[in-house]
Amino acid sequence: MTGSISIGWRSSGRIPRFRRLIFGLLSASLPLLSGSATGFAASQNHADEAASSPPPRIAIVGATLINPAKSQVLENSIVTIEGNRIIAVTQALTDEVPVNTRVINAHGKWLLPGYIDAHVHFFQSGGLYTRPDSLDLRAIRPYTEEVASIKRDLADTFRRYLRCGVTSVVDVGGPFWNFTVRERATGNSLAPRVAVAGPLISSVADEPLDLGDPPIVKVTTPDEGRAAVRKQAAEKPDLIKIWYILDKDASLEAFRPIVRAVIDESHQLHLRVAVHATQLETARAAVEEGADILVHSIVDREVDDQFVQLLKQKATILIPTIVVFERYPRCFAQQLNLLPIELEIGNPAVVGSLFDLRHFAANQTPERVKKAMADPNYVASRRQLLVEPALKNLKKLQDGGVKIAAGTDAGNIGTLHGPSIFREFELMAEAGLTPMQILAAATVNASKVFAKRPGGRRHRSGYVG
Repeated sequence: MTGSISIGWRSSGRIPRFRRLIFGLLSASLPLLSGSATGFAASQNHADEAASSPPPRIAIVGATLINPAKSQVLENSIVTIEGNRIIAVTQALTDEVPVNTRVINAHGKWLLPGYIDAHVHFFQSGGLYTRPDSLDLRAIRPYTEEVASIKRDLADTFRRYLRCGVTSVVDVGGPFWNFTVRERATGNSLAPRVAVAGPLISSVADEPLDLGDPPIVKVTTPDEGRAAVRKQAAEKPDLIKIWYILDKDASLEAFRPIVRAVIDESHQLHLRVAVHATQLETARAAVEEGADILVHSIVDREVDDQFVQLLKQKATILIPTIVVFERYPRCFAQQLNLLPIELEIGNPAVVGSLFDLRHFAANQTPERVKKAMADPNYVASRRQLLVEPALKNLKKLQDGGVKIAAGTDAGNIGTLHGPSIFREFELMAEAGLTPMQILAAATVNASKVFAKRPGGRRHRSGYVG
């Protein structure tokens, strides 16, 4: 198992089986985060044990342990932790634990790895004003104010992830100040572990997001792509991100030599490459050129068997992020389907902003929003166009043996930092994945996105917790 540990209450009541598993077992990590385990779950990336004193030993006793890496459920478990390492996982035949060990009574609870959201963006809030390139409301809220608010509230955003049992996140691209996000998380005992990429190396520009430190940088030649990689490499990124977008000035084959050069330069520097490619042929080209991770599902058509085999052969990881395809149109049409846990744990200012469209004057409302709100079939048509292909392709890729990692694209409009992962779980279940497959996607598989090197770190004796 991978990631930090979460404890959740066992659930009861008349709740569908999947939701009972996800919300009852997985969402509550507060028992560990509130100090009952000396902040163990929240601080795996922060606490180096002092060499002058022996590390403390903790035993979590009596929980039902879920190990998604082995599809294993172990009742009445004992997990022994020394410092920040799990040194033993056993089944309790008696209530005896080693002497000089602090005992956490977890009877009646579930114990499982902390979740990893393998696709987030900290330069975005999840609120209505966070993507002026998609919905330009800068006349109402200047983008500079939006970014300043995001930076000011970063510690609060970290805590919202932990409240959801998300103990690690992967920020797959943003401005160069993204690297300070990783530093702030490392120095904060109430933050998840954070992996980051710098600016997206792109086939297109995105001027509305450029405040002098752009999150997306257009490159036009292979040499420019290599230079962009080297510039980021100085900041020791956890991965490099490519934005493979097609338009009239950037065709599939025209940008492909740049993709090849960026991946080659990154791999020479021992950096993995994640690629945004939602069209089958751009995704195929990216994987053929050596992409390590695809950060979205394919939505333009059904994936073919050759593509499934290509991902398996190349050991490429795919992160579906279905929730983000759902939330943009629902927000534009003001037909949001936020879960109770999203309303509870999401940043209230961010959540509140999503309903601002209802209160704008006609001359303040963008035309695309007017059309969405006036069309009773808008949400259904967008679901048919984006969500349903993503669901179908996810199932085919999972059944074909492709490694699937859970991620949300949190920070985009309507996709909240922290609790949006639970809606992603629901959509993965709707696609046909089993609860254990979803848990594996959010833990052991996602750890391979987080890890600096292939393979990640697993929870077993002697491994980091």
